[in-house]
Amino acid sequence: MAQRAAQTRRETLIAGMASFAAAAIAPSLAFADAAAVEAEIKKLYGDKKAEAGRIKLDVPQIAENGLVVPINVEVESPMTAADHVKSVHVFADGNPLPGIVSYKFTPESGRAAASARMRLAQTQNIICIAEMADGKLFTAKSEVKVTIGGCGG
Repeated sequence: MAQRAAQTRRETLIAGMASFAAAAIAPSLAFADAAAVEAEIKKLYGDKKAEAGRIKLDVPQIAENGLVVPINVEVESPMTAADHVKSVHVFADGNPLPGIVSYKFTPESGRAAASARMRLAQTQNIICIAEMADGKLFTAKSEVKVTIGGCGG
């Protein structure tokens, strides 16, 4: 009989821990928004302003499958020691976490270009920030409409 009570206590503890874990995870399941992306950019670069230009952000305007959305990023730069791309960060304002991918470059990279596939939860903006060796920031933005079964979503 004492053994059965121990199992009940154990089951109660496991259920309590599962509830606590679910409560801790639940806030992260909410979608990011433009403010969350701005907060992430501010963490990286403070109040530095990014200007448009130098970034070629190639994403589809319509993605029929949000699970595998291709992204190609290329930044115009001579990639010399004095003038090169240091990093590129890609954000999405409708995913649970705003950061999608980050790349680091050096002059030895030859060119600042990269490709990946990302997962998008819904129609949203893709924001790209490139940091140059001199500290300047460049940005590009594109909306990707994620459709569900070929219908607008």
